[in-house]
Amino acid sequence: MAYTTINKSTDYFNTKLYTGNGSTQTISGVGHQPDMTWVKVRSETGSHRLADAVRGYTKYIFPNGTDAEGTSSTNITSWNSDGFALGNGSINENTRTYASWNWKAGGGQGSSNTAGSINTTYTSVNTTAGCSISSYTGNGSAGATVGHGLGVAPKVVITKRYDGGTNNWVVGHGAIGFTEVIYLNSTSSKATDSGSWNNTAPSSTVFTVGSNNESNGNGYEFISYCFAEKPGYSKFGKYTGNGNDDGSFIYTGFKPSFILVKDSNADGVWELFDNKRTSYNGLGIFLRANSSASEITDNNYPNPDFLSNGIKWRSLGGGVNDNGHTYIYMAIGQTLVGSNNVPCTAR
Repeated sequence: MAYTTINKSTDYFNTKLYTGNGSTQTISGVGHQPDMTWVKVRSETGSHRLADAVRGYTKYIFPNGTDAEGTSSTNITSWNSDGFALGNGSINENTRTYASWNWKAGGGQGSSNTAGSINTTYTSVNTTAGCSISSYTGNGSAGATVGHGLGVAPKVVITKRYDGGTNNWVVGHGAIGFTEVIYLNSTSSKATDSGSWNNTAPSSTVFTVGSNNESNGNGYEFISYCFAEKPGYSKFGKYTGNGNDDGSFIYTGFKPSFILVKDSNADGVWELFDNKRTSYNGLGIFLRANSSASEITDNNYPNPDFLSNGIKWRSLGGGVNDNGHTYIYMAIGQTLVGSNNVPCTAR
């Protein structure tokens, strides 16, 4: 597998941890100006919050919930060249600890993409990193298409209605196929559903939606996050658990810095790991994308090893390695420039 041209992956994605001060502060060291920032309080119970450049930094939605978009002038108050600024809002409470995951798309709001039967309001796209963010108004028509701008077919599409009502986050994942849907905010297993993606995989120019209110309700406003694989930087696939503490190995071709995992065939949480919170002393450190719970530590379920070319589970189960279960994942990496692509499955 050839490496991508991304020689410094923090130019496009990075995890940044910080402690709130209850006032204002600038969070630097991200390595780029984010176009999407996802924040979770670690030390307390509290909802995940996600802002993006397409909707604007004062707008946030909850990855673990079904609520509509909220507005705050005291959470993220600006993005800058190396991170973001915070006000005295709910993601900067004094002494609380937070994790933020930051992606770079097109460097701002972008413009309308007219490749599909639905023109996007805005699409911010980064073809190098395989990430695009699009807003659009649904038309309720099964088989409608929306341009993503990536130039290659995305492996993952995550869509949320944000203008009102209570609606799931619908996830399409190439490893299970776009005849299936799975919900980011839910523990439910995958379900066969033509209403979300119209049983149609994305193409190099568009993704297809059905007539469901959660992906294409007539007159409703939606935001979609599309991710394409880039060798040496990102991989979105599946694996089978073995129920053993000498757990399954996932070959990615790069050293991961972020992984999001979900059991696709059974009810289970979305486990979220990154290279800034990962412990190598046998202690499991968990945040869950579908849950507002504070960060969990559990000696019985160690975190994975982030190896030079993949992920090695050290857990008997714990929602990531149950015997015979099929898991889907999103992995983003730390590009190892000039390294040899040699399989490694041991500590």
